[in-house]
Amino acid sequence: MFGYAAGITTGDNILATKKLMLDYVFENEATYGDSVFLTQPVGGGQVTDYTWKQVVDQARRMAAHIKAQKFEPGARIALLSKNSAHFIMAELAIWMSGCTTVAIFPTEAADTVKYVLEHSGASMLFVGKLDVWESQKSGIPTGLPCVALPLSPKTSYETWDAIIQRTQPLAGKIKRNPTDLAILLYTSGSTGTPKGVMHSFERVTRIAEGMLGELQKYIGKETDIRVLSYLPLAHVFERAWVECTTLLAGTAHVYFAESLDTFVVDLNRARPNVFVSVPRLWLKFQQGVFAKMPPKKLDRLMGIPILGGIVKRKILKGLGLDKVLLAGSGSAPIPAELISWYQRLGLNLMEGYGMSEDMAYSHMSTAKVNAPGCVGGPMPGVQVRISEEGEILLKSPGQLVGYYKRPDLDAESFTADGFFKTGDRGERRADGLLKITGRVKEIFKTSKGEYVSPAPIENRLQANPMIESCMVSGAGQSAAYAMVVLNETLRPKQKDPVVRAQVEAELGALLAEVNSNLPSHEKLQMLIIAKDPWTIENGSLTPTMKIKRNRIESDVSGRVEAWYSGKGKVQWA
Repeated sequence: MFGYAAGITTGDNILATKKLMLDYVFENEATYGDSVFLTQPVGGGQVTDYTWKQVVDQARRMAAHIKAQKFEPGARIALLSKNSAHFIMAELAIWMSGCTTVAIFPTEAADTVKYVLEHSGASMLFVGKLDVWESQKSGIPTGLPCVALPLSPKTSYETWDAIIQRTQPLAGKIKRNPTDLAILLYTSGSTGTPKGVMHSFERVTRIAEGMLGELQKYIGKETDIRVLSYLPLAHVFERAWVECTTLLAGTAHVYFAESLDTFVVDLNRARPNVFVSVPRLWLKFQQGVFAKMPPKKLDRLMGIPILGGIVKRKILKGLGLDKVLLAGSGSAPIPAELISWYQRLGLNLMEGYGMSEDMAYSHMSTAKVNAPGCVGGPMPGVQVRISEEGEILLKSPGQLVGYYKRPDLDAESFTADGFFKTGDRGERRADGLLKITGRVKEIFKTSKGEYVSPAPIENRLQANPMIESCMVSGAGQSAAYAMVVLNETLRPKQKDPVVRAQVEAELGALLAEVNSNLPSHEKLQMLIIAKDPWTIENGSLTPTMKIKRNRIESDVSGRVEAWYSGKGKVQWA
């Protein structure tokens, strides 16, 4: 069931080679040993550079330490850390030692940390750079061996540096089997308990080769890849497109972001030529520009010959994106209007589609094959079809081996001929482009028995620069409604009567406009303005900034009836 189907094409021969991830790493160690691979901020505007030789040497030493612990073959070793150079070194050490990596989102609460460690049967834990360690450490089982990475919070654990200083490195080119598990990837848990997605070395390597091939189409095979790593490496998106591709590339240079406060500085230091992000952050970039210059004024300036070009270049340089040759967006739908805005700046956002279960290797827009609102065509080796119910079904070279300790999920997640049931609804256009129309499980019924698909409506609302994020809900009600979070410029002013009146008027007009293009059963009864933003910290967003619908709906359940009883089309929560 989980093997590659006979009908999968090889595309750019991504399935032809037999090299695995570590083979590439050791080749890069030999070929590019003195070249800087990782650049880590260490505070105060200072950075530490690590060459390929230094990265692999440290990984070899830690691998020797892990092997000395006599863990079972394939033992699961966990990583709890924000992105850092030593996250990647630790992963390499785990692989060299014959073990499997379990990365935990650095913002997870103690109970989730405990669940993942216990469910995976982790034999060891690396603790790295963290912001909320004090609230997490109670989730670490007593007696679990732990190692503190550089930049970790203060702990009693033995440090990475102390271990590698006293340990001789493993020698030679360590081999792993293609079917060995490389990664046990726990989903971010937007609904229910996180699931452990198993990926082998064969599949991780094949998708990395395919992704690298796509990147090189934009930047050229002879151009060094420059990336800024800031989305969680515990998530499949960053793990695949940043870590795995650069481990193969050799000439790549990975810069790390220090914090949200230094993000612009970090971005300007990296000057990436490849930059992948999520819709929420692309929106924040735009809103940051609008906070300095009103949209209408900016629009006028960009329309002036010569001056418009200067303005566009200045904006991109201010964002640190002026060297970008490939800009990508994934993880969630992005409004077509936002794509068009960036295109006008001269930055073509290539929307893509993937998930934990296919190692983020599914669909990607290209310069020639793209359309706003679509996620591109299938990547080399990917097969796709739409079920009679409208669900997207996929076969991918990165297809999961299965769910860890969940044979019940394995049985229900695949068709009889081996296609994975994505849980996403979609449409395939005549030109082969895929359009995501929503999540199967997010579609709900009103009390009139008619279905509402939230995602397309949310995209229309979120195209308005006043709105940071939104959610359409109303299961079992007479009509759907939408909750919106105002952008960070407006939120501090929302108690001002003048601002409130302006917001109500503009959102009322937006509601009328959106409703005019919806069928009668999907029209929104009202817009509710959330009092507080939805954040990762308050549990309303996943670590990759997707909204947690169940959590938000639960939080407001006691107020919904009052909203429906109210007369206003725009109400304040």
